[in-house]
Amino acid sequence: MQLTHYDKKFSEKHHPITLICDGVNNAPNIGSLFRIADAMGIEKIIFCGKDIPIGRRMTKTSRSTEKFVVFEVANSVMEIIENFKNHQIIALEITQNSKALKQLIIEKSKPIALIVGNENFGINDQTLHKCNDIVHIPMYGKNSSMNVVQATSIALYEITCRLNS
Repeated sequence: MQLTHYDKKFSEKHHPITLICDGVNNAPNIGSLFRIADAMGIEKIIFCGKDIPIGRRMTKTSRSTEKFVVFEVANSVMEIIENFKNHQIIALEITQNSKALKQLIIEKSKPIALIVGNENFGINDQTLHKCNDIVHIPMYGKNSSMNVVQATSIALYEITCRLNS
């Protein structure tokens, strides 16, 4: 029998992951990032940039998860990264030097900061240079990118599975 949205079959678990969103500014995407952050039990989301639409349009897709997920809004991703030097900083971006997500070695002794980029422009080079690892999701179709929420969901699932193994 299918469970309702009010039934839970899963136990709560928290993971030492902070999701840093650099320039993600689409309200439905932000709402969906709250939902996946809650579903994967991550510690916090930090939205970096100007005019981040935390509000009514975002709550249509967040389904109230913004009430449960700790978050903050900051102007500069570079200033935020400076606060995460003791973390394994991972960028989710396709570059010439990125490696497949499956090849990522998780340092279980360190908390994780996962950086995702703007819907159109991704993560800039200055930010990428501050990261310990740059990973991409291998794709097998004709398109070379996917929606930031889809990519974040895949990455968080893979990372949390590895943290739980």
